[in-house]
Amino acid sequence: MILADKIIELRKKAGMSQDELAEQMDVSRQSVSKWEGAQSVPDLSKILKLSQIFGVSTDYLLKDDFSEPAPEVSETLTDSKPLRRVSMEEANRFLAVNARSAFKTALGVALCILSVVPASIFDSATFNKLTDIVSTTLMFLMVAIAVGLFISAGADKKPFSYLIKEGIDTVYGVDGMLREKQSRFSVAHTRDLIIGVSMCILSVIPSTILDEIFDYNNFASNVGTGMLFLMVAGGVFLIVRTNSTKKGFSKLLEEDRFTRERKERQHTGVGNITGYYWLIVLAGFFAYSFITFDWGNSWIILVIASILTPVVYGIEKKIKQ
Repeated sequence: MILADKIIELRKKAGMSQDELAEQMDVSRQSVSKWEGAQSVPDLSKILKLSQIFGVSTDYLLKDDFSEPAPEVSETLTDSKPLRRVSMEEANRFLAVNARSAFKTALGVALCILSVVPASIFDSATFNKLTDIVSTTLMFLMVAIAVGLFISAGADKKPFSYLIKEGIDTVYGVDGMLREKQSRFSVAHTRDLIIGVSMCILSVIPSTILDEIFDYNNFASNVGTGMLFLMVAGGVFLIVRTNSTKKGFSKLLEEDRFTRERKERQHTGVGNITGYYWLIVLAGFFAYSFITFDWGNSWIILVIASILTPVVYGIEKKIKQ
C-alpha cells in the first residue's frame, strides 16, 4: 500500500474530513487532496506530524511493503460520526438544484413585496370598490404563488438536507471543481449585490420626483409608492438569489455557517428567529392595512422592518453561537 492510500485509510478510520486533517496539519485542503491523489508527497516534518496524529510509525507511512498491523485510532478521533461521501455527480446535481431553488425563493420574496403594489396604487381614496376588489385579489394571488414557490424550493432541496446536518467528505477532485466554480461565481455575486443594494437605496427617488412634479397628487403619490416597491422587489430578488446560490458552495465546502463545528452545535433549541420576525411583521402589516385601508401609508411598516432585519439576524446569530 502506497503512502497516498495509507493517508486515506487512516483519515477515514479516524472519521476525519480532508478539511479537519488539513487544519491539524497546518496546510490547505488542496495539499491533503494532492497527498491522497499521489500528486505530491508530504515533506519529512509533515510525515512526522501525520504519524503523531494517527498514532503510527513513520516506517508504516513511508515503506510500501511495511507489514505493521493496522493502527488503532485513539478514542477521541473515533468518537465523531462517520462522514458522508459526496461524489462529483452528486455535487454537480446539488449545485443545479440549488440554483433553481435560489431563483424560486428570490422570486417568491419579490412577489411578497410586490403584492402590496396593486392595493397601494388603486387605493379606495382614488378609485371605486371594484378596483379595491381587483387589487386585493391580485395581492392574495401573488402571495399564494409566492408560498407555492417557497414550498417547491424546499421540496427541491430536501434530498440534500444532510449537507446542513451531517459532516461530509467530498471525493478527490470535487473540492477543486467547487472552488473553481466558486471563484467564477464571485464576480457575478459581487455585481448582483451592488446592483441589488443600489436599487433598494435608490427606490425612494421615483416617489420623490413624482411628488414634486405633481405637487403631491394622490394618484401620483400612489404610483411613486408602487415604483418604490418595484425597485425594492427587484433589488431584493438579486440579493436573495445570489446569496442563496453562494450558500450552495458554502454547504459543499463546509464554510461560513456550515462548518463541521456549527453542524454539531445546530441543535441549540433556537429556531429561525428572523423567519418568525418576518411572519409577525407581515401579519401586522396586513392586519393594519385591512383594518384601516390605509395602503398608501402602511407600506412604511415593511420599510422599517427591512431596516431592522440585520439587527434581528445579528441577535439570532449571537444566540445560536
